Amino acid sequence: MNTKWLIKDAPDALQVENLKNEMNVSEVVAYMLVQRGITEFDDAKSFFRATLKELHDPFLMKDMERAVERVNIALEENQKILIYGDYDVDGTTAISIVYGYLSQFTSSVAYYIPDRYEEGYGVSEKGIRNAHENDFSLIITLDCGIKANEKVDLANSLGIDMIICDHHTPGKELPDCIVLDPKREDCNYPYKELSGAGVGFKLMQALAQTNDWDEGALFENLDLLAISIAADIVPVTGENRLLAQYGLKQLNEDTRPGIDILLNLAKKEKPLTLTDIVFTIAPRINAAGRIDDAKKAVVLMTSNDETELREIAKTIHEFNDERRTLDKEITEHALAIVEEDPDFDKKCTTVVFDESWHKGVIGIVASRLIENYYRPTIVLTQSEDGKTWTGSARSIKGVNVYDVLEKCSTYLEKFGGHYFAAGMTLKNEQLDDFVKRFDDEVRKVIGSESLIPEQIIEKELPFDSLFNMGESVFEVPRLMRVLNQFEPHGPNNMKPLFLAKNVYAHDAKLLKEVHLKMKVYQPNFQKHIEAIYFKAPEALEIVQNGPFDMVFTLEVNQFKGRTTPQLMVKDVRPHRG
Repeated sequence: MNTKWLIKDAPDALQVENLKNEMNVSEVVAYMLVQRGITEFDDAKSFFRATLKELHDPFLMKDMERAVERVNIALEENQKILIYGDYDVDGTTAISIVYGYLSQFTSSVAYYIPDRYEEGYGVSEKGIRNAHENDFSLIITLDCGIKANEKVDLANSLGIDMIICDHHTPGKELPDCIVLDPKREDCNYPYKELSGAGVGFKLMQALAQTNDWDEGALFENLDLLAISIAADIVPVTGENRLLAQYGLKQLNEDTRPGIDILLNLAKKEKPLTLTDIVFTIAPRINAAGRIDDAKKAVVLMTSNDETELREIAKTIHEFNDERRTLDKEITEHALAIVEEDPDFDKKCTTVVFDESWHKGVIGIVASRLIENYYRPTIVLTQSEDGKTWTGSARSIKGVNVYDVLEKCSTYLEKFGGHYFAAGMTLKNEQLDDFVKRFDDEVRKVIGSESLIPEQIIEKELPFDSLFNMGESVFEVPRLMRVLNQFEPHGPNNMKPLFLAKNVYAHDAKLLKEVHLKMKVYQPNFQKHIEAIYFKAPEALEIVQNGPFDMVFTLEVNQFKGRTTPQLMVKDVRPHRG
């Protein structure tokens, strides 16, 4: 797939020089800090060494006082509290945090996760009626509920109060209950991009401060919060970055038993990054809800019974293997449908559907299709009643898929989500009109340039500036060790991309016929540096035919107990001089 190379604007040279001298760091590090708006020593210190004291006051969130008051009434009167969460990673980690913490202070708390296939996403009528039948007085929703107006009305009619903790974009009218959502238009909370688990965490933080509970016990759940931030693809900036920093530290240094067993089954070694969570932990937790029962994921994250955990972890691991098989089969089927569409090249979107596809993996398939075609994508499958289609949308930079769906809402029974991901349900007879309208609305906000993925490059970085005098290419250089402190990386804080020009390859070869492995050097730096370019067999000819330009990230390769620097190549082009 062709990509567009965009080099960020250079920051102010004087600010870079001043910060470099004040911090005693390299020009590259100072350059990147100023590029991120960090120009003062104290700001840089906070970026690298922030403390949990810098977390925002939870009471800055609209309705937080009301929420705390209502939970405390339930605790004082021993009312039954139901924690209601979604079945994905964000939802199950949120339940694990809130249920796990609250259960230290009351035995009258339970949790509920809707069945993906019987009830679908979000608050269900079955869930509300189940709460009523079991005498629950208060429902706290996590990662769902912001558009569940009718379900909240039902709960109100049954005498059940609700507190909604959500991070999705609200509809035009808020549900008639206590609503915690930083995306509320009337909410002045300083950080708008918390995960669903993050909103639940802030409620627990507010309760801890009000009731003088042990906040340290709450912070022991930051590993789960880091998992939610990684899995839900929320921006890794501001408060999310701080929470993820401490969460990753805990995940690596004091791994909870269930996650540790899961990592062993996956043969994944620590230390883990947010990327490792996305590709190793998140799919396995998700597999529980996609293939069977998401409650298993909550038990995995909250139990200390080793026998129980080994059994559940093994089951979840097997679910993930089944999920991968379904993912592969449906992706191949979807790709074939696209290839057979004679009008595909005229469209700005990819929309595919089949009544037999497994509902649990269509979101993953949508992401796979974007990897191939890079355009807003929807994958739909038939609902169990045969009367509606249910689907998952994934999007690209420049297209807010939630906004697009809102403009298509005439054809939808329900929808919800955020910028890059959403879900929807529509009646069978609306399918053709919806598909056309979706493409029309995307076309209004996108140009042909937007359908070309971008490589956003920090700066040109010649190989000789990677290593200080005397540093070996077989040892991780100081620059890389410092740049590692820019982690954790994720949306809006991606791993830095660099550009090297006039590069030559030595010993270039394909591994398993698809992955390009080579050693690279430049005329003014003859030492050979290890480099790898995954899934790029077509690049072999380019690197073998003379000098080329290369976009790359700096990585650490750990193999047989040895740690060495490695360049992870993202794109190559013939050098034009």
